[in-house]
Amino acid sequence: MEEEKKETILFVDDEESILDIANEYFQHKGYEVITATNGARAVEILKNVKIDCCFTDINMPEMDGLELAGHIWKMDNTIPVIIMTGFPTLDNTIQTLKNGVVDFLIKPVNLKQMELSVQRVLHQRRLFIDNVILKQEVEKKKELERLNLELNIKVGELNTLNRIMQDFTEIDRTFDVFHRLVAMSIEISNADEARFYVVSMSMQKPFEIATSFADWKVESEKGHETLLDKERERVESLIMKAANDKTPLLISENKGTDVLPESVKSLMIVPLSIRDRIFGVLTTSVLNGSARFIKKDLYYLSFMTRHAAYSIENLALYDNIYENLLTTLLAFVKTIEVRDSYTERHSNSVAFIAVTIGTAMKCTSEELHILNVASLLHDIGKIGIQDEILLKPGRLTSEEFEVIKKHPVIGADIIDKLGFWEREQKIVRHHHERYDGTGYPDSLLKNEIPLLSRILAVADVYDALASTRIYRKKMEESKILRIINEGSGTQFDPDVVAVFQDLYKEGKIRQAYV
Repeated sequence: MEEEKKETILFVDDEESILDIANEYFQHKGYEVITATNGARAVEILKNVKIDCCFTDINMPEMDGLELAGHIWKMDNTIPVIIMTGFPTLDNTIQTLKNGVVDFLIKPVNLKQMELSVQRVLHQRRLFIDNVILKQEVEKKKELERLNLELNIKVGELNTLNRIMQDFTEIDRTFDVFHRLVAMSIEISNADEARFYVVSMSMQKPFEIATSFADWKVESEKGHETLLDKERERVESLIMKAANDKTPLLISENKGTDVLPESVKSLMIVPLSIRDRIFGVLTTSVLNGSARFIKKDLYYLSFMTRHAAYSIENLALYDNIYENLLTTLLAFVKTIEVRDSYTERHSNSVAFIAVTIGTAMKCTSEELHILNVASLLHDIGKIGIQDEILLKPGRLTSEEFEVIKKHPVIGADIIDKLGFWEREQKIVRHHHERYDGTGYPDSLLKNEIPLLSRILAVADVYDALASTRIYRKKMEESKILRIINEGSGTQFDPDVVAVFQDLYKEGKIRQAYV
């Protein structure tokens, strides 16, 4: 029995590489394929060739895809037209409806998606033609209504995606991206709460930096405490797993197992990557009512996190690269300040002392800028340290001290996630190294330690000893100076200590506390 011949498809795109790939793939699938590099060329082809389906890009020279679709609609309104574009807008979408477009694909589109779209629209065309010729008027009307409903749904989806892109395009501060992300998650997915966490493979658990609640949830302190205080470990475990797997997670329905806390009825977790590295995780939860998340909700959240990541990168790539990223990271330091009020004042004082020493040691203006940024952020890794250790009033156990020793690595990892500031990241990582090679995390020796880290180490220790902490009062100045002097050559670089001592005698170090 002779195999039934498949339909003829016209591909119209001004990128010849796309035409070549589509031609080879669909011919292999048994279709007749015709190609054109713009709408005007396609119109000439249609005068002599009968086609069954048309794929066309929107933006092309001489005649664009929308005008071509209108021409095909007038010529034969049974021929389905599929629009492909990398930049969907609501105006374009509405215009396609007027021109008889039956599907709308957003680039990049893979060949399998294109094939599935062809199969669907050609099946619909066969049904449509069959209805026109054979069926009663009522049956034809139902089919047209179904097609119209599908198109209206697709317009709604495109409208949502367009709104997401527009919202993130208008943000001009990096840290605001995270707050807009959680707020929009509530609006689009009808979740009861949305949270954004910073994650790092160096951290034992995620650290929350942005939260948004549905209206009813804002007034419900009880629900808020239940999830955070009693059942957060299970959710945090899922968050870290999703971050490790780099894969979004949808749990549509809580089946009563131990996977989700009882208070969480439905959950979505979506990692956010910056330059192919996981930086954070977005979560949304249903805690009340009968609503449940579906795959479309997960798609929207994934789309949002991608555009949030694009916004962060775009903000960073333009003129205010340092300002935006530093604002973001200092906002993280602010979150530590809520837990430990010492942190921010300490960072500011250390930055002043370190830059003062660096200036006296003839560091370049670039090195002083790097030193200032690294000093402000040197304790950012405390985000990943549990409160019970960070805020412990008594002496730490050896196990607890090992946890505290991780904060330079965590801090460097957070800075590194943004893909910039390689030198600042190294200074933060090594500010607890010792000159004699017994420090952490890498046991670097003498000049193996970056000079700016050696400067930061002296400034850090001086301010730590000169400040009242939760577990001790500040030391007397004479004792502090003796400790730093005795550490010369063992804990500290002797050259840095010598400069520090001269500056202290001149009264320049104490200016940090005026």
